[in-house]
Amino acid sequence: MAKRVFSGARPTGRQHIGNYFGHILNLIALQEEYDCFDCVVDLHALTTLESTATLQQDVNDMVIDWLAAGVDPEKSVVFVQSHVPEIAELHLLLSMVTPLNWLLRVPTFKDKVKMHPENVNYGLVGYPVLMTSDIVLYKGEVVPVGEDQLPHLELAREIVRRFNSMFGDVFPEPQAKLTEFPMIVGLDGSGKMSKSAENYLEISSTPDEIRRRISTAFTDPARKRRTDPGHPEVCNVFSLHKMFTPRRVVEIETECRGAGIGCVDCKKLLAQGVVDYFGPLRERREALVREPEYVRNVVADGARRAAVVARQTLEEVKSAMNLKS
Repeated sequence: MAKRVFSGARPTGRQHIGNYFGHILNLIALQEEYDCFDCVVDLHALTTLESTATLQQDVNDMVIDWLAAGVDPEKSVVFVQSHVPEIAELHLLLSMVTPLNWLLRVPTFKDKVKMHPENVNYGLVGYPVLMTSDIVLYKGEVVPVGEDQLPHLELAREIVRRFNSMFGDVFPEPQAKLTEFPMIVGLDGSGKMSKSAENYLEISSTPDEIRRRISTAFTDPARKRRTDPGHPEVCNVFSLHKMFTPRRVVEIETECRGAGIGCVDCKKLLAQGVVDYFGPLRERREALVREPEYVRNVVADGARRAAVVARQTLEEVKSAMNLKS
């Protein structure tokens, strides 16, 4: 029997290129080999969300992008975290056995406190417990992570070990599956592509939007004139060429270094590459938008399938903790 994978992502709405190469492609690859549970973790979003006005739209847009990209609901359980209420009860139970000092030492908690000093809520402190609950509620055996996320998974493993030592072997210890999470540089060249930095390009953008966004992208800072030789190794536009125009990378690099091509033309070539690459996805997405009932049915069916596992797990947990008469 295939091992079970749990993968969760906060609802950030329409997905950008960084999301696509860093997460969505992994979901598509894993579903061919594992029993996959792909979850939109909307409860996690509440820990730092100032308003829930766009939450449902963000969830819907994320699911549509997953499906348009190739996540198959026949192969993967695609669902929304809060649609399976057992997650809240397991979170409560695991919080009773998780030492507070374990949570306070988490580096990301300290970072979030600095980012949101006015909203250091209980949920933010208990975020790792909820994350652990996500995994073990579905008896997740494998969790796809990048190397920078290994400490988070190790804390989940510590919580599992503590629970099992106190109440018996209820949960499998989740193992990390190191996956490719390429760092996609934002269009402004300042760092990782993200919506908070507003340096992103959505995978569902129209051809005109793609061309407009890429035309504003930051390139080689040392190249002041068209006749100056370029330095593609420091140009974020060239780094994207490797993904979208791989057959022309050597040619573009040579032309750039020899000043045979300017930054404007280089960006036009990239824009066309992106337009072509995501063309089929855009068509599938447009079809899904015209079928909202289908998308609702996908997540509803996913929640039903996930709930079968969740209810069984929670029964085992309560029995082990002597909470059942």
